[in-house]
Amino acid sequence: MASMSDQTTPATGPDGSTGNRPGGGSTGGNGNGNGTELIGQIAASIRRERERSGLSMAELARRAGIAKSTLSQLESGAGNPSVETLWALGVALNVPFSRLVDPPRPVVKVIRVGEGPVTHSERADYAATVLSSCPPNARRDIYRIEAQPGETRASDPHMPGTVEHVLIGAGRALVGPTEAPVELGPGDYVSYPGDAPHVFRALAPDTLAVIVMEHI
Repeated sequence: MASMSDQTTPATGPDGSTGNRPGGGSTGGNGNGNGTELIGQIAASIRRERERSGLSMAELARRAGIAKSTLSQLESGAGNPSVETLWALGVALNVPFSRLVDPPRPVVKVIRVGEGPVTHSERADYAATVLSSCPPNARRDIYRIEAQPGETRASDPHMPGTVEHVLIGAGRALVGPTEAPVELGPGDYVSYPGDAPHVFRALAPDTLAVIVMEHI
């Protein structure tokens, strides 16, 4: 895995002036328009999961392929991680991506369009919103994806045994294993191994999709 030592940006200011631009490689809002709150949640989650795993900061940084200084920034709430950085940390910690970004919610949960914890890709115009994180004894997370044509969102392998399910709601996209992605339109569905390299590339403006990710 390539080094991700430069994949953080300064934390979002109280006015939300940074960290919420499509394709900008950073986290976005958390449902209240408060990016700072989301960054604080991510910082606490990374620190909690690292300590639970008994890993030093240096060892976690090594496993995730990021600089120790970058990890230190993230844990202190001074960094604004990209979706790629959070995936790398999730794999290194052996936890779902959603556990790092989604705070506990009430039993009845409604997430309107434009709400929810959002992370942006630094490689493509691609934003992922966690709609439902995996509860105890369950095996799935649910994401809403918003993407624009342009660069392909290439994903490194997730935790062993991961399976992704994708349903296109609007637009068109090329989705699936890196070597054999499938073109999908509204209403089309595909599933594929998430523990191997895979891609998502929007082929039409304002492409929307739902991804359900299963974990063993």
